[in-house]
Amino acid sequence: MMTSLKAKVPVLLFILLLAGCWEAATNLFDIPHYIFPKLTAVLESIFDNANVLGKHFVVTLGEALLGLAFSVVCGILSAIWIDSSALARNTIYPLIVASQTIPIIALSPIMVMWFGYDLGSKIAVVILFTFFPIAMNTADGFRSADTEIGDLLRTMGAGKRDLFMKWKIPSALPSFFTGLKMAAAISVGGATLGEWLGGESGLGMFTKRAANMLRGDDVFAGVLLLSFMGIALFAAAQALEKTMLGQRRTMKS
Repeated sequence: MMTSLKAKVPVLLFILLLAGCWEAATNLFDIPHYIFPKLTAVLESIFDNANVLGKHFVVTLGEALLGLAFSVVCGILSAIWIDSSALARNTIYPLIVASQTIPIIALSPIMVMWFGYDLGSKIAVVILFTFFPIAMNTADGFRSADTEIGDLLRTMGAGKRDLFMKWKIPSALPSFFTGLKMAAAISVGGATLGEWLGGESGLGMFTKRAANMLRGDDVFAGVLLLSFMGIALFAAAQALEKTMLGQRRTMKS
């Protein structure tokens, strides 16, 4: 625990340095609050609007988690299909890769047209952001499985189910968690964009309304909370990775 705390000291010091530079720069150059507010004003906004921000925070977090959950399920199923079917590998895989050449922000209004301004459109936009890293990293993890281990299991009489559970899945787990961590971090951006395009609640809508009224401190308060949410989701995915991969190493030893 002490080692972990010592490792975090440089990060905390760097954050404090950035905070000090932020506050000092806004005071020194007398920057208008609607362009770049003081850090103290942003923190005051978070404290004064705690109840409102808390409700918006829960809405955005729910959208991000639901979209991420759908992406995990669909991404894993797509990766399994791509790995087990040559047809899918030659057709679906290139299509998924090609889909990333289309700007997601251009597809987001289509999601609103299809699903309306309710929760469905927000989840759809989050899926647009998060499906690709999960599906592609998991598929690459399946593909990178050591063939010698697979051949050894086959000589020992392993069937398709055993090969999948004891060879493919353990081999793909590190790649899956790489994709999951990426998706967890950017899921917040997808939820925020969905709220910007149309919604009545959520931190994205809160920051949009505040920006229209030139309330810079409220805008930055929402942005800080969104950043915190993304970091928290990434940390949760990282903790899950350490738990599952740690258990796997323990079972191996």
